[in-house]
Amino acid sequence: MKIQTKTRMTKFLAIAAIAPFVLTACGGGGGSASGDGSTLTLMDYYNNDPDKALIQTAIDKCASEIGVTIDREVVPGKDLIQKVLQKSSSKTLPDILMLDNPDLQEIASTGGLAPLSDFDVDTSGFAQGMLDAGTYEGDVYGLAPTANTLGLFYNKKILADAGLTPPITWDELKTTAAALTQDSQFGVAFSAIATYEGAWQFLPFMWTNGGSEAALDSTENKEALQLWKDLVDSGAASKSVINWGQGDVKDQFMSGKAAMMINGPWQIPALSADESLEWGSVQVPVNKAGQTPIAPLGGEMWTIPQTGDSAKQAKAAEFISCFTADDTQLSLSTDRFTVPTKPELAQEYVEKMPDMEAFTEQIANARSRTGELGAEWPKAATEIYTAIQLALTGKATVDEAFAQAAKG
Repeated sequence: MKIQTKTRMTKFLAIAAIAPFVLTACGGGGGSASGDGSTLTLMDYYNNDPDKALIQTAIDKCASEIGVTIDREVVPGKDLIQKVLQKSSSKTLPDILMLDNPDLQEIASTGGLAPLSDFDVDTSGFAQGMLDAGTYEGDVYGLAPTANTLGLFYNKKILADAGLTPPITWDELKTTAAALTQDSQFGVAFSAIATYEGAWQFLPFMWTNGGSEAALDSTENKEALQLWKDLVDSGAASKSVINWGQGDVKDQFMSGKAAMMINGPWQIPALSADESLEWGSVQVPVNKAGQTPIAPLGGEMWTIPQTGDSAKQAKAAEFISCFTADDTQLSLSTDRFTVPTKPELAQEYVEKMPDMEAFTEQIANARSRTGELGAEWPKAATEIYTAIQLALTGKATVDEAFAQAAKG
């Protein structure tokens, strides 16, 4: 899961604010004024294997199907937005642009992307949360072939030896985590780091409890924050959660220093590589039995920049239709431990990938981070992780944390 950094988004906002027109470059993709669409340029941030190779296979398949050659440029995730801005100013925007889904509305708001409806791309059948992430002011600008989210992983042997089952509610999470805490082993691990990663991990607790990013200083949000504080203050979670990214959380779980963890399915290849580790996963616990778990959607959108080259844009639209088609969704999801974004594919997918059942269930009710606030989401995310840090370090009470975070 790619979580954008605060620096990355701040840099984008600063530049976009002074030059919003730059992204509506008139030159064609790859710098040509026009063309027959036989060669397309594409930019993404899948720069690590096996993702890089798996995405390339899917790109090659779709390129062959629509009869084009694709020149692919892969950049580090933290550099993608800056690279897009540089290319827009030199009129060399790619014909196909992949964006982390929370970035899409920021780019679309500048006029830099073409609505998919301009090219009759079929957007029916996609999960509503993912459509929300790809929508700006009523128009769909991007589609994602797969998605990811968060769940609760647990060490089967540790829980079985203690005669415990995976927790479903917050109360069960607290009592189970406390019972599993001993010596150097904590009951549960999660990421409360002062980045968007910490806000991302908090959202399932906040949203499931009825909280909203539009009213951060609410009772529901404070209750979710109190849960995290209770886990840390009781010793059931390490005080170091304020410094842990999701990779660190995974390391704690794999080393046996945490019996449970909040994390995503992108960690499954590493977990499965350790044959001595027996693990399972369930949806993120809810405050009260009967609540529907709601978690954030991760995943990347594939978009068509406004290059001014209609022939290439039409071919880019064909590529996106292929890249988000049922067969591509299933193959990418199976290979990459992600979830198809069309709910009708869920049953077939889970039959192939039973380890992904909890995450597939979680995706059915997952929500876009930008669905409520749109371009204002980064500000809310910053206040969320700031409030978490204030509360967990004792610099503010839970009751004061969100209000204090809002003051900057």
